[in-house]
Amino acid sequence: MSDDDARSLTEREKQAAARAAATLVQDGMLVGLGTGSTVAYLLPALAERGVRIRCVSTSPRTEEAARALGLATEAFGDIDRFDIAIDGADQIAPDGWLVKGGGAAHTREKVVAAAADRFVVIADSSKTVERITAPIPLELLSFGLAATRRRIGATTLRDVPLSPDGGVIADYVGDVVDPAAEAARLSAVPGLVDHGLFPPALVADIIVARGAEIEHRTV
Repeated sequence: MSDDDARSLTEREKQAAARAAATLVQDGMLVGLGTGSTVAYLLPALAERGVRIRCVSTSPRTEEAARALGLATEAFGDIDRFDIAIDGADQIAPDGWLVKGGGAAHTREKVVAAAADRFVVIADSSKTVERITAPIPLELLSFGLAATRRRIGATTLRDVPLSPDGGVIADYVGDVVDPAAEAARLSAVPGLVDHGLFPPALVADIIVARGAEIEHRTV
């Protein structure tokens, strides 16, 4: 398969996974919208269904795209739960551990996922992995940045703007032997806002497109 064919297949799989997830959204739902290239296919799929929903977006980019398609969006504000949240992933392990944050929105994405009654992950087949590996996205406070990085260990800073909430975006590039242990270690570092390791306990459904087939499993 040529590189162009591989890219085309990946895009078709993203679209198929997004369309499958859109069917889970019903009239009257409060929906959390993730960020990234797979969610970009979810937005028109939701708009085409014509369901009456209220949406909260995890990034300004997603919010702008949702509004342009006529989806009703609002600020998180006083909202304390979602009926469903849908987002992509960078890595999906067999046990349900995820890595998210390639688009630098993992802190907001985790807040929304945790507030959802049902968090649905959508992905193309390239995102499934045998085990979680670096890089693990990080959001860090600017205050004490060098000290925070020293505590974390092997990190690289991304040449990208600050997060919507003013955080510095970086990646942990060391070994990840045990995702649960690594998540606990990172969470305990002062100055680390949040990391891109998402535990299986947050996830309700994983929808992966493989060619013409849709794999839908609950976690």
